[in-house]
Amino acid sequence: MRTMLTGADVYRDGRLRREDVIIEANRIAEVGAALPRSGMDNVIDCSCLVISPGFADAHAHLREPGFSYKETVASGTEAAARGGYTIVAAMPNVNPVPDSLDHLMQSLAVYDRGASVRVRAFGAISRGENGQTLSDMESLAPYVAAYSDDGKGVQSGSLMREAMLRAGALNKPIAAHCEDDTLQGAASEWRQVERDLLLVKETGCKYHVQHASCRETVDLIRRAKSEGLPVTCETAPHYLCLNDEDTLDDGRFVMNPPIRSREDQAALIEGLRDGTIDMIATDHAPHSPLEKSGGFARAARGIVGLETAFPALYTKLVMAGLISIERLLWTLTAAPRALLDEPADIRAGSTADITVLDISTPYTIDSNTFASKGRSTPFDGWRVQGRAVTTISQGRIVWDGRR
Repeated sequence: MRTMLTGADVYRDGRLRREDVIIEANRIAEVGAALPRSGMDNVIDCSCLVISPGFADAHAHLREPGFSYKETVASGTEAAARGGYTIVAAMPNVNPVPDSLDHLMQSLAVYDRGASVRVRAFGAISRGENGQTLSDMESLAPYVAAYSDDGKGVQSGSLMREAMLRAGALNKPIAAHCEDDTLQGAASEWRQVERDLLLVKETGCKYHVQHASCRETVDLIRRAKSEGLPVTCETAPHYLCLNDEDTLDDGRFVMNPPIRSREDQAALIEGLRDGTIDMIATDHAPHSPLEKSGGFARAARGIVGLETAFPALYTKLVMAGLISIERLLWTLTAAPRALLDEPADIRAGSTADITVLDISTPYTIDSNTFASKGRSTPFDGWRVQGRAVTTISQGRIVWDGRR
């Protein structure tokens, strides 16, 4: 079966150009301008659309095994496909926590049964994510993209140092949820980033900062990169598109870390522009309606993001002239794929992971239409542009919004 996607602006090698893409089986067979249509089994007109490498989310919560009332791998990866994602990195705060090979295999079995796009596992840094004893990092290494105790900051500097030494020997990154339980506000985040960067300087471990939310973290990462440290950083759409002057005093919209000030938002956008922030990850974190009820103080922390990330970012950042579409696509494709050690370009011979985007048609985000079981998003009701109309994972169409 040979399928041609024709007439689109194709994002590859960091820029957009009018080209055709031919897919055969699960591979890209050819890419070029005005390719002949002879011998095609299927020709898909993509005029006025953008073709990108499949988006990769380096930070999502699929909730299985253990918490299927919040989300399932099936519903979460369907949400990912609708959002244009062909790879999703699953965080380890599930039950059982993937802190040993046996526990990890239970997660991998769930992914094999239920996922419609590829899922990369993160192993836990500590057993049970308890911050006391390191996980069996060596046995996990062949199967995980990185190690994280996401949802909790590693409070012990000595444990984090040992984790970095072991992860470095295994050539795997540490992906850190930075939150010091003894501090309040933004200091809770950036002080732990500061601690960890000193450990990176000592150990040489590859280190990734998750869901950066404040200007001090951006400054620290910028300085670390200028010193040549092996550091990467992500932020999330909600920190880029919102600040604490927006009306968010509803438990449905509370997350951790919280939305911060206008100055923090501006620093994050500048960090995105100048490359300090490498990638945008959704931190997709569904909860049940009951868990999200009860007001701002009591509601479970976390919002959904897989189905809203691109439209919110394209509308608030690209259409507003704050970043280019090329920069946005880089942060959703090449940068997270590099962290996950996945190829990232559209070229002959590569796996056919492709997202086709309509960036022209306005629509309204409606959480009632989500594939995710989660419905809590501050972007509900937003008038936006930019959506995935076709998502192809390993040569297979997993979402076709044009039918």
